[in-house]
Amino acid sequence: MFWREHEPPHFHAAYGEYEVAIEIETGEIHGEFPARAARFVLEWRDLHKRELLENWHLARMGKHLEPITPLE
Repeated sequence: MFWREHEPPHFHAAYGEYEVAIEIETGEIHGEFPARAARFVLEWRDLHKRELLENWHLARMGKHLEPITPLE
């Protein structure tokens, strides 16, 4: 997640040479990602949706983002 981002609320994920943007509310993936990596990142999004939205609002205000536990 970056401080100077555009709507809708989203975060970025990278896997090898792949990079995508994922909408927090809908889980829509913008870009190409291997299917297995997409399943993992969407599972993580489901588990941390509230935290992601909170960080989105912090980023929009230029504030420090809170760490979010990675998918184990």
